[in-house]
Amino acid sequence: VKESVKEHAELFAVFASLKLESGVKMEELPVVCEFPGVFSGDVSDVPPEREMKFTIDLVPGTGPISMAPYRMS
Repeated sequence: VKESVKEHAELFAVFASLKLESGVKMEELPVVCEFPGVFSGDVSDVPPEREMKFTIDLVPGTGPISMAPYRMS
């Protein structure tokens, strides 16, 4: 991108999102139609919107914790 800007090239940015409206059936979603073996038949609808989104806050510069799950005797 930086090189294109230096060369005065024409750039475009596209931000796509998919917003599901109420009443959309699972069979109408393109990904469900493309991969029917992945989705179970008993799912009737997409999950409801949650009041609070679940997130895990990560601390920059930290590594994985290497610790045995049980203490050796």
